[in-house]
Amino acid sequence: MAQQRELFASRLGFILMTAGCAIGLGNVWRFPYIVGQYGGGLFVLLYFFFLAILGFPVLLMELSLGRAGRSTYPGAFRNLQNPETRFRWSGFAYVLFAGNLILLMFYAPVTGWLLAYAVDFVRGVFNGMTPAECGAYFGSFLENPWKQIGYTVFVTVLTIVICMGGVRKTIEKSIKYMMIGLFFLLILLVVRSLSLPNAGEGINFFLDPSPEHFIRNGLLETVHAAMAQAFFTLSLGIGSIAICGSYIGRDRSLPQEGVWITVLDTSMAICSGLIVFPACAAFNIDPGQGPALIFVTLPNVFQSMPFGAFWGCLFFLFLSIAALSTLIAVFENLAAFGIDELKWERKKSCSVFGGALLILSMPCILGFNLWKSFQPLGEGTNVLDLEDFIVSDNLLPLGALYLTVFCMNRYGWGAKNFYGELNTGIGWKFPWIVRHYLRWGLPLVILTIWAIGMLKKTGLLDKLTGLLGA
Repeated sequence: MAQQRELFASRLGFILMTAGCAIGLGNVWRFPYIVGQYGGGLFVLLYFFFLAILGFPVLLMELSLGRAGRSTYPGAFRNLQNPETRFRWSGFAYVLFAGNLILLMFYAPVTGWLLAYAVDFVRGVFNGMTPAECGAYFGSFLENPWKQIGYTVFVTVLTIVICMGGVRKTIEKSIKYMMIGLFFLLILLVVRSLSLPNAGEGINFFLDPSPEHFIRNGLLETVHAAMAQAFFTLSLGIGSIAICGSYIGRDRSLPQEGVWITVLDTSMAICSGLIVFPACAAFNIDPGQGPALIFVTLPNVFQSMPFGAFWGCLFFLFLSIAALSTLIAVFENLAAFGIDELKWERKKSCSVFGGALLILSMPCILGFNLWKSFQPLGEGTNVLDLEDFIVSDNLLPLGALYLTVFCMNRYGWGAKNFYGELNTGIGWKFPWIVRHYLRWGLPLVILTIWAIGMLKKTGLLDKLTGLLGA
């Protein structure tokens, strides 16, 4: 029998925390530059399509698993599996759950980077800098381990303190305030960006489904990029969303709640594009520059605007809040693991995992300076690339595949049990006929994403693309 569990005080608290977990760097950092690299509007349409057929169903599975299992990932698998099955589904779930800690090992430092840039804009650091000087500044920032450590400690300690107060007392309230502040900043930045000269050109690139760039990048790679973004934007596969489901009641159906979460997550990504692309068009900047777009190019764009320090600070504060909301939601997963599996008190669990996170964040930071000779995935790579590869390219897709098989297989939880939990409560019901796609089609799509990702890492995808003439 599932143990008594603390629940959210309100439906809004659940939706905002789950959306806060999903809304992170994948939306506000990765989405704009991925869209820029793969050609704008047509890529966005592909993203919407795959979000509906791929991301949304897995989101519902994680929420259902959490609500029915009333535990973290391993415990939920253990509580829900067919008792007649000898295979222990919770075994691999422990491996997948470790992805939460690995994710935070680089998420905490990057959140620190964003906060540091917000402070630097207040200090006027970027005033008068050329693009080359902005790039040199980011390089010098990464070369300084102490500044990174300071900001990482700050955001980690803040996360620990918030999670120590519990779900209702501090986590739910903090996430509510952060999300409200996030959307307020978002509106200000969108309005400002749309008011820039030539902003229409950026909007046209972002929303016009022209096939030109799509064809240039190759069919196979572009479709895979859209599939991967739709999947990774919701942070699915390692139980980050399931923990939110474990804190809600059964009065409302999960498909209806899932729609709200997906809409909020997608709206954030779209609005991020409405900030970045008009700004790039106004200052004749290539939006497909990759990760450097945020830390190298946009600081130069903001400092070129009237009151640039103000707008630059707001932009990086916006990014910081989005990242911090994810940091808190995922860290709560670790805290709950200590409570559920190890029977610790909440303060002890937060302290132990918080201390571990501070120590384990150091390799990511040192990988840019003292340990930069360590290039685990080839020339030019670092510790962050390795950690991201483990989580994003492996644990997330394999975790989603494992979850899908568990939910739809009678030797796991079973389709009838999954649907029973999914559709319990007031609201829209997920159609039973879709079970055939969930059982056979969805696992195949997820497996394809993982396989193509591996081919890209090994360089075999380019050879395959050449053979197919894409």
